[in-house]
Amino acid sequence: MKLLRTAVAALVAATVLAAAACSTSEPTPSGTTNLSFLTFETPALTATFWDDSITTAKAAVPGVTINKIVAPNTDRNAYAKQLQASGQFPDLLASINPKDFIDAGLLTPFDKQWLQDNFVLPAGNDINGQSYIPPTNSQIIPMVFYNKEIFAKNGLSVPKNWAEFMQVVAKLKAAGVTPIELAGGEPWSASMPLVGLVSANVLGKNKTWIADRYAKKVKFTDADVVAAVSKQRELITAGAFDKGALGVNYADANAQFLAGKAGMYLMGSWFIGQIKPEQAATFGTFLLPTDDGSLVVPFNVGGTTAVSAKAADVAKAVEFAKAWSLAPANLKVLIETDGAFPMLKNVKLEDFGAKVTPVFTEAFALVGQENTKVSSAGWVNNDDAFPPGVSDLFYALSQQLFTNGDVAGQLAALDTAWDKAAK
Repeated sequence: MKLLRTAVAALVAATVLAAAACSTSEPTPSGTTNLSFLTFETPALTATFWDDSITTAKAAVPGVTINKIVAPNTDRNAYAKQLQASGQFPDLLASINPKDFIDAGLLTPFDKQWLQDNFVLPAGNDINGQSYIPPTNSQIIPMVFYNKEIFAKNGLSVPKNWAEFMQVVAKLKAAGVTPIELAGGEPWSASMPLVGLVSANVLGKNKTWIADRYAKKVKFTDADVVAAVSKQRELITAGAFDKGALGVNYADANAQFLAGKAGMYLMGSWFIGQIKPEQAATFGTFLLPTDDGSLVVPFNVGGTTAVSAKAADVAKAVEFAKAWSLAPANLKVLIETDGAFPMLKNVKLEDFGAKVTPVFTEAFALVGQENTKVSSAGWVNNDDAFPPGVSDLFYALSQQLFTNGDVAGQLAALDTAWDKAAK
């Protein structure tokens, strides 16, 4: 998850202090290698999770101590760049966007045989034939979560196409219910409706759209993209979101939706981990509908541990990253709290011993089904990743659409940014 970054130069001094304040390290015994590990914390991935996961991985890698650095917000990508600018680029990095760093030669690829031996989709995170993040899990970004009790009370059923979806929005609005919860205070989370609309309506019709954009065969200003993004404006003008949505952060949006304050919530499948077992019967999920009702799954192959090519000991850092990525205990927590769909080869879901809700099972079934899977726009870590910095601009567009109805103009600016960043 990412936030729109501000100017690096103005933040370097503060960043150095923040890195020191937000890091924990162990005494370094003689003969051991000290590695820094940039992490981030969310309601699902707490400080305890990171501490325990590090301890688990270290048990398989003798002679290593870990200096944990916690990003001051969830935007570890921007924070990693700040650390790089101040000469403190971490040895290990959690869930960053490789495209923002590989051109500078900052990351080390994982060996192909290890990927082939251990993962269902060994090339799921490939960029130009190399993987910089192990493909340990997958996500659907976004899904539409809905409150079954609110739907039943208002005589609503799961919509099958976009027209029916807008009818649900209208009926909830008329009943005095906020139709869609939105974590609009943070660009990455505010982007969920936009990500879903572009993934379903653009990539759903042309799976190679992103590759075509790199080849300059298509543009954001093309009619199909304008139509998809205009649906976001349609939602805004229809009153689908609360008037104060741009002031709501991710944690508060989660809490409000779970408390029954809205009928629907567009969020990545990691939100499943926030639904407690005793709440599971209240919530369901479906995919954002298309105009014709065709099923499009905005898919992302996830993973955590990237390794710096300039690490204090690259071989040890790779060894630790591999151990972290394959540890069943680490994956179990990701399954339970972060809604991660495991992608380890020859390891079944039940083998992890994870406790999951029917919401998880229902969503996980989409991963194994034969259906239309497309790259989640702006979220993947493979060849379909946007150029450096463009994802942040794409996310921010979702907020700008609340006050700026010039869809074509804003998409033209995105085209300009893409062309500049992709050179």
